[in-house]
Amino acid sequence: MASHRKSRPAGPGVAGIRTPALATAALTSVALLSQTAEAAPAPDSRPSIEEVEKKVDDLYRQAESATEKYNDAKEKTGKQRTRVASLLDDVAKRTDRLNKAREELGSFAAAQYRTGASASSTATFLLADTPQDYFDQSHLMGRLTDRQKGMVDDYVTQQSATMEKRREATRSLETLTESQRDIRTAKATVQKKLADARELLSKLNAEEKARLAAIEKQKQEEAARKAAELAKQQAAEQAAAQQQAASSGSGTSDSSGSTGSTGSTDTSGSSTSGTSYATQADKALAFARAQIGKPYVWGATGPDSYDCSGLTQAAWKAAGVTLPRTTYDQVNAGTTVSLSQAQPGDLVFFYDDISHVGVYIGNGMMIHAPKPGAYVREESIYYDGESAIHSVVRPA
Repeated sequence: MASHRKSRPAGPGVAGIRTPALATAALTSVALLSQTAEAAPAPDSRPSIEEVEKKVDDLYRQAESATEKYNDAKEKTGKQRTRVASLLDDVAKRTDRLNKAREELGSFAAAQYRTGASASSTATFLLADTPQDYFDQSHLMGRLTDRQKGMVDDYVTQQSATMEKRREATRSLETLTESQRDIRTAKATVQKKLADARELLSKLNAEEKARLAAIEKQKQEEAARKAAELAKQQAAEQAAAQQQAASSGSGTSDSSGSTGSTGSTDTSGSSTSGTSYATQADKALAFARAQIGKPYVWGATGPDSYDCSGLTQAAWKAAGVTLPRTTYDQVNAGTTVSLSQAQPGDLVFFYDDISHVGVYIGNGMMIHAPKPGAYVREESIYYDGESAIHSVVRPA
């Protein structure tokens, strides 16, 4: 008998059976797409122009710091090489005298051997490991004449002094080797930092280079503004000082003669001192200005190129003042003054590690050898911000 039940629709039943498989496939696709999206690189992973500018500036600063270490090691090496040469020459002369003394003592030994007198004792002396071993045999000393005793004493003294000089020369050679190693390390550091900076800059396209130049121009404008502010402040302080001096002079003329004479003498002494420094500073600045346009080259001291401390050293040498080679030593070669009291010719130092220096020319400006790839130029002392200024030192 045929069944009268209606058959169940196929659609829902089939759909119900296939749903888990379809869901699994869909989830798998979503997961794969998600992983692909995460693995894909960012549209633009290049550093920003600001980041490049900061990185390049940092590299140049690190290179300049390494340059000063190179200068220091090079100077020490030069001094140490001279010291070693002097010591070795001294050792050679002492050794020659020592050999002559030994030969003379040997002639006594030979004579004694021929005559049969005290041959064994003399030979014992010459063959002893040290003269002291021989002297310990005190009974043999009686067999030596006064002249022989004097020769032995002289021999012992010369031998001791020569040995000490040899030890000193050995120590100096070790120090020289260490300084030479420092030179190689500093030189490699400078070259690596400069190469990294050049690589960063080489990757910039024309538009990025233009933006970098715009950032640099903006920094220069801000630095010029700060320099103008300092110039205004210094002018105001100078005017106030002159007014105070005029008032003091007026007061002095109304006071007793002795007081006026003393005040006049003090003022004259101060004026003479100031005039002397100004004269030297003028010579230093004239030299520095004549170097404008010459390239910065690390480790250079002129006349065709300079690094920062090489320029300041050469400038003040032209004024008859000898400055040390490095910024680390130049900062201690004078009197520290406040920035507001800075005068033309003063040295302005930068950064906590004192790795840069320029010659102040007044009105918040200086002449300096800035960095690799740049030239000696006039620039605001605020070229890298007010916080970069370390100190101001007045040489001479």
